[in-house]
Amino acid sequence: MNVIISSFQLGLLYALMALGVYIAFRVLNIPDLTVDGSFTLGLAVSAVLSIHGHPYLGILAATAAGALAGICTGLLHTKVKIHAILSGILTMTALYSINLFIMGSSANISLMGAPTLFSRFTATFSFMSLDIARLALCFVLCVIVTALLALLFKTKLGLSIRATGDNEDMVRSSSINPDFTKCVALSVSNACVALSGAFIAQYQNFADISSGSGMIIIGLASVIIGEAVFGKRSVTIGLISAAVGSIAYRMIMAIAMQNKFFPTFALKLVSAIIVVIALAIPVIQQKMKDNKIRKEATLHANR
Repeated sequence: MNVIISSFQLGLLYALMALGVYIAFRVLNIPDLTVDGSFTLGLAVSAVLSIHGHPYLGILAATAAGALAGICTGLLHTKVKIHAILSGILTMTALYSINLFIMGSSANISLMGAPTLFSRFTATFSFMSLDIARLALCFVLCVIVTALLALLFKTKLGLSIRATGDNEDMVRSSSINPDFTKCVALSVSNACVALSGAFIAQYQNFADISSGSGMIIIGLASVIIGEAVFGKRSVTIGLISAAVGSIAYRMIMAIAMQNKFFPTFALKLVSAIIVVIALAIPVIQQKMKDNKIRKEATLHANR
């Protein structure tokens, strides 16, 4: 039971990162690899400020830092004309050193005994059990961020971002600056990723420089699993599906790691396998539909 509750809690927190990946990957149609660096950036900023007694400021500062990382990637892509994938790799590489600097050249930081959002919330709602209180907080945070993003993409700016991802040439001909919308979208995307890292640091009471490794895979897995359940529909449904996919991914990982068939060091391998399966499902479904159509056409022709 504790494993299920813990998986739900982590799934809700990592859902914020999945939302950021969804914005770049599906809405803007850009494979942004900044994620691994901006997640750790949010983790580091939140941890350092929490140690100094400012957990709320840590969350705000981590979100702002993630937004700046996204802007850097956007500027490299739009102004320096570097390919989107390479822009993300460059920013991610630079962030490794920046994150180490923020963490005081230490590979990990412990928050044991430091005030955090979770410790203060559970102290305030002490009548609730620890697991339920943390689960409720994670759920509220996920719902708030998802709702705010859904509202954003219904505004004029949000519609411009969506249009840029669909057809950049059309947007440019409509007197909308696609470079600006790309930078804004990447900024919002990485702000969500860093926010996820900030909450994770305060949730698990430590920050590690390698925590962001493979986050892009986890984010893509969450998005794809969600789409396998909900399908590709509106942006609002897409955001919800990404969050649900994150929870499903954590549940799958928990079940897989509970099985003695997989050793603990196979975590990344299991993640990669889940992504491959999730990517293969739509292709298999489409092939099955095509085969069904061919068989029906053959039967009609024979008649």
